Amino acid sequence: MELKTSKNHRIFLAICSFVLLLSSCVNDLETIQKITFDTKAPDESTKDLHIVFSETGYARVEIFAALAETFHGNKNITRVKDSLRVNFFDEKGKVVSTLTALYGEINYSNGTIIVRDSVRLFNFDKKQTLETEALYWNQKDSSIYSLSQVIVRSPKGIVIGKEGIKTKQDFSRYELLKPEGKIELEKELEFN
Repeated sequence: MELKTSKNHRIFLAICSFVLLLSSCVNDLETIQKITFDTKAPDESTKDLHIVFSETGYARVEIFAALAETFHGNKNITRVKDSLRVNFFDEKGKVVSTLTALYGEINYSNGTIIVRDSVRLFNFDKKQTLETEALYWNQKDSSIYSLSQVIVRSPKGIVIGKEGIKTKQDFSRYELLKPEGKIELEKELEFN
């Protein structure tokens, strides 16, 4: 009799263990989503991003980024991290200026780019460089501006805009806000 009880006991324990094992393997979808779903996580992540904006078949703006995270929703935004380079083209397809920064935010809804951290805008023809900590680009009118201090370096000298700058994306002409510094003027532009 003891043998049967011991055998029945083992069978009962085996069945209980099996039932417990099966019940522990059931996944609760709501629990999984609570654990794995992060509302702040990007909808898309891209390494080595390359985007070309064109107009009537010609490239106008080209964007390169090491890492990009896109968020869809009310605003369609791509955040660029670890480096950003933007090439601006003239109507003949030649790169006229390049913008670089460590961080950027592309807002596709309103056609703007905000770049921050080690920002540089370089004009190839004039060999002039703009340096600042934050710069804004508006695709609609090709304007670039900054509300923080900027430094413009060129072969003619160095000037500072204490309260920012306004320019076009080709950076061929610009307006400094509260300027200071020294620059060499061309003969016909000198004041008497």
